[in-house]
Amino acid sequence: MSSGATGMMRRYAVIGTGHRAQMYVDSMLADHADVAEIVAWCEPNPVRTDYFDDLVRASGRTSVPVRYAPDQIEQMVAERLVDAVIVTSPDHTHAEVATRAMRAGADVIIEKPLTTDLAGSRHFIEALEDTGRSLVLTFNYRYAPRNAALKDVVASGEIGEVTSVHFEWLLDTMHGSDYFRRWHRERDRSGGLLVHNASHHFDLVNWWLDDFPSRVFASGGLRFYGDENARARGLGKRPERGTTTPPSHDPFALDLRDDPRLKALYLDAEHHDGYLRDRDPFAPGITIEDNMSVLVDYTRGASLTYSLNTHSPWEGYRVGINGTEGRVELDVVERGSLLPRPDGRRDLDASKTGHVDAPGELRPRSQRILVQRHWEASREVEITGGEGAHGGGDAQMLADLFRGPAPDPLGRPAGYKDGLRSVVVGIAATSSLHIGLPVRIDDLGLDLA
Repeated sequence: MSSGATGMMRRYAVIGTGHRAQMYVDSMLADHADVAEIVAWCEPNPVRTDYFDDLVRASGRTSVPVRYAPDQIEQMVAERLVDAVIVTSPDHTHAEVATRAMRAGADVIIEKPLTTDLAGSRHFIEALEDTGRSLVLTFNYRYAPRNAALKDVVASGEIGEVTSVHFEWLLDTMHGSDYFRRWHRERDRSGGLLVHNASHHFDLVNWWLDDFPSRVFASGGLRFYGDENARARGLGKRPERGTTTPPSHDPFALDLRDDPRLKALYLDAEHHDGYLRDRDPFAPGITIEDNMSVLVDYTRGASLTYSLNTHSPWEGYRVGINGTEGRVELDVVERGSLLPRPDGRRDLDASKTGHVDAPGELRPRSQRILVQRHWEASREVEITGGEGAHGGGDAQMLADLFRGPAPDPLGRPAGYKDGLRSVVVGIAATSSLHIGLPVRIDDLGLDLA
């Protein structure tokens, strides 16, 4: 239940004060400060908590939230009278910390993915049944105007009954390599990119189709990053990390000193827990894939072909949805090339920044939806808005989270069933990838209906 639904100030705790937490914290300190109060941090690294305390003080507040360790979640909820926790901790911790918070009496707002494996999925189902608490997934890409406009076309029936979807997602070599620098490179922490990154994408397809998966088959591998691929391409000896003295000019290196936020949250904090945020993406120890292809069957008969590439020279995505009466296409370019800015830096994630095209860019930042019915000319669908992080999706999503969802015929707010339906595709795809066989969702023992 949200603040707006009760008409009262709600008390929030943030579990995991890393980079992703700031979106929620900034929102509660500014746009939604009248309905949301941060009363506690749950974080093992004191330097990261110091960073967020400074944000609270900079907002004009005289007191900062109380600090708790991960083994004190129940105590935190009880002592600070927490109404809801916001979970932005690493993926493999989601099931444990969120279900403990629910059993202690708090609602949950959780970053995707819901969890990384079947065991975590079952923990959520049991905790929700036992406690009756609320759980909201933050699928901000649903709120991007372009994705909502595509949903509206499909829901209108203009292209008839959907028969198939083709979805290609391209991460460029700056954003894509970042998953191979940090903890996401380890499958036991992230579940792999078919769970972590693609849960956004599978949720979009489930939402566009208003359907859920029945069978999944996948193929892929680690074909670009990692030490073996580096040796095969003759890259030679590489530094273990990107923050070096003198600074490295390697385009795959991330120097944490170039970004004040990353420096404060990770470089200045690493002596407490040993976590290195800037590892070389060609170093040993990577246990996830960088090229993935997935085929998904849906219960009402449509099929999805999906691909994820993490070393593209440009960033964006393409969607084609075929129906019995026509086709709709969405093409998005978030960054057309990876030329450095005048200061020599490159933004990590093009979807979160106001990327400026280089002069003469032949693939400019753009978004376009075309609809074409059989035996008719194509028409372009107007996309209104779209500025800001994740294609303009974050601001409206945060308003729904903290003030209660407004009436929405597109059904953008997401609950735990939506989270389950998206992550189960990634879990099944990862299993299929390793056993070489399709996986039937019914065999996983989860109720997706």
